[in-house]
Amino acid sequence: MDRRIWVRCTALTTAALACALASPLALAQSKEIRIAHIYSKTGPLEAYGKQTATGFMMGLDYATGGTMMVAGKKLVVIEKDDQGKPDLGKSLLATAYSDDKADLAVGPTASGVALAMLPVAEEYKKILLVEPAVADSITGEKWNKYIFRTGRNSSQDAISNAVAVDKAGVTLATLAQDNAFGRDGVKAFKDAIKKAKLVHEEYLPAATTDFTAGAQRLIDKLKDQPGRKIIWIVWAGAGNPFKIVDLDLKRYGIEIATGGNILPAMAAYKNLPGMEGAAYYYFGIPKNAVNEAMVARHYSQFKTPPDFFTAGGFSAAMAVVTALTNSKGDATANTLIKTMEGMSFDTPKGKMTFRKEDHQAMQSMYHFKIKVDPAFAWGVPELVREIKAEEMQIPIRNKR
Repeated sequence: MDRRIWVRCTALTTAALACALASPLALAQSKEIRIAHIYSKTGPLEAYGKQTATGFMMGLDYATGGTMMVAGKKLVVIEKDDQGKPDLGKSLLATAYSDDKADLAVGPTASGVALAMLPVAEEYKKILLVEPAVADSITGEKWNKYIFRTGRNSSQDAISNAVAVDKAGVTLATLAQDNAFGRDGVKAFKDAIKKAKLVHEEYLPAATTDFTAGAQRLIDKLKDQPGRKIIWIVWAGAGNPFKIVDLDLKRYGIEIATGGNILPAMAAYKNLPGMEGAAYYYFGIPKNAVNEAMVARHYSQFKTPPDFFTAGGFSAAMAVVTALTNSKGDATANTLIKTMEGMSFDTPKGKMTFRKEDHQAMQSMYHFKIKVDPAFAWGVPELVREIKAEEMQIPIRNKR
């Protein structure tokens, strides 16, 4: 045989053999879309993380009609526990993209972990859909084009809460955790205040359980101020800052305002009838088919209503399935970016839209007033009015 023909045949045979050996794995991967969900299964925000995971899986099931399939491809969810630790979250995301061959990722729970993870998405050129981490800087100065967020940001929290308390003659002080979540929240709140006067910012360690010293500093700053006096609280996880009510704030004419929270945390709201604020979600407020479906499914499965972060996980799932459906199952980052920029999708809160400039989901918030109802173990946030996305001028903080 001519040597040139033999070499050519050998090369073809080797290539065919390689293809044959690789084809089962390649075929399996081509029929899957792998999604890493990195969240706080354990750690200070464990309760939030578990709700998000429940909502995410429930949302995927709902959005795919129970098939867990999109465009003929199976959705495979890989769960990882970041424990609320930034370095661990960063490492887990890198592993998910490289070793687990995740096409995209969802999470995490804590803002500090999210900020550590952002550069990893850029390095691997894969999508990270942030839910529920809140800090403005995630879609602000630390953002890159691979980052999308279904969760609300600090500005959405702050601007909607300002609707309730930003009035002429009101003096404000803030109480927040000394971390990215707390400081970004207060900064956004400060920026949103136009009529009221802010006289003090109190930051305490995230693990604080004794709020006496911080509360006394707040009282000292507010007690001699004229007119209405309000402490706006932005807090997440362990610790109950509402204990400061026990220091007889009424004696000084001081009120408390805050945003929504998970139902166990809102047990403290029962002591604050009439308190106003703005919430991301409460199961009894939105009136739409997706919320009705989620509430019914959650009651059926757990005998309880869905909570604050359950709605967030469900919304993330709706965004993922909508994007993959629109892209015909193409999960490559460039295709998804083109698909998701400006994309609207249904959620338990109604329609959300990813803003093209920073990929932040524009969404409604809910101005509430707390009502005490003996049928519930928590203070019930009664809707004052829905604050629609177009009413809130959410700053674009990135450098795109």
